[in-house]
Amino acid sequence: MTEQETNRISGSVMVLGGGIAGMQSALDLANSGYYVYLVEGTSAIGGMMSQLDKTFPTNDCAM
Repeated sequence: MTEQETNRISGSVMVLGGGIAGMQSALDLANSGYYVYLVEGTSAIGGMMSQLDKTFPTNDCAM
């Protein structure tokens, strides 16, 4: 990291829930310069999206 990037880090954040919204929030916060702790209560991330077989409207595989 350069000195400028080091000055950009402004704290840490804990995101509760490793679903689609939680993962996107964690990525956005990390790209903004925060240290991020992503906490998920189950053994896998992905939330309800990981349980879907097909997604609307394109009928693509969700896995």
